[in-house]
Amino acid sequence: MQVISVVIPTFNSNRFIGPCLDSLFAQDYRGLEAIVVDNNSQDDTAALVRKNYPMVNLIQNKHNLGPCKARNQGIGRASGDWILTLDCDTVLDKNFISRIQEAIRDLPARVGMIQPKILQAGGKTIYSCGISLSFLRRFYDINRDKADDGEFNKPKYIFGACSAAAIYRMRMLQELKEDTGYFDERFFFLAEDVDLSWRAKNQGWKALFCPQAVCSHYGDSSGFDKKLRQYLCWRNRYYTIIKNEGWMMYSARIIPLLFYDLPRLAYLVFTNKYAYKRPDMIFG
Repeated sequence: MQVISVVIPTFNSNRFIGPCLDSLFAQDYRGLEAIVVDNNSQDDTAALVRKNYPMVNLIQNKHNLGPCKARNQGIGRASGDWILTLDCDTVLDKNFISRIQEAIRDLPARVGMIQPKILQAGGKTIYSCGISLSFLRRFYDINRDKADDGEFNKPKYIFGACSAAAIYRMRMLQELKEDTGYFDERFFFLAEDVDLSWRAKNQGWKALFCPQAVCSHYGDSSGFDKKLRQYLCWRNRYYTIIKNEGWMMYSARIIPLLFYDLPRLAYLVFTNKYAYKRPDMIFG
């Protein structure tokens, strides 16, 4: 039985981390290693984990280093053959890990990512069945906001995995690791899972959607400024394109560049204060 290491970043997460960890430790699988990386929460998140979950390996940062850095810290501490990344506001179905183990057992060697079915809070609609990348180089959560009515219950290969709840082969992560980490820490958060999936695809790794493993996700638990999220989504999309495809390939799509991206850039410049700030000014 292969060891699964679970990495959970937290930031002011005392409302969510308890149900998340309770669902994790209620699994019928005993080979789990749980690592929580707290980004200097100003509530009692770290104290709650330390008191109620002594079995958790808790890493406490003195500053908010972002989810990318926190996940990398957790992965660096992990000993598992597989890494399960969870957002702190996810709750696992009771047989989640056993379903993942079943998927791992017969997995082809070059499958490096497994995507569970992530439902929105309430369990009736879908949050993500993985990541899709469009011709316009926009990325989407597959089947987002669609009803979970049994239509999306067949395993299939997809572009990549949504890191809110995703299983990564450690060997793949080690192969893909850059100077900026497994997840690119320059992203801070948003689209880092797209970048990792794209890098994996470029190196011949595959991602598999496993609908039998189900969890729910509250979403936006960090409470970040919506304008900051908008800016990071735009900025990190271009980081991803530049890294994985290059400007020459993207510029060949001159029509989408002119009619889709330039209006979005103009709108951002005139409406978003973060467009004028350096990353060190935003994140400290």
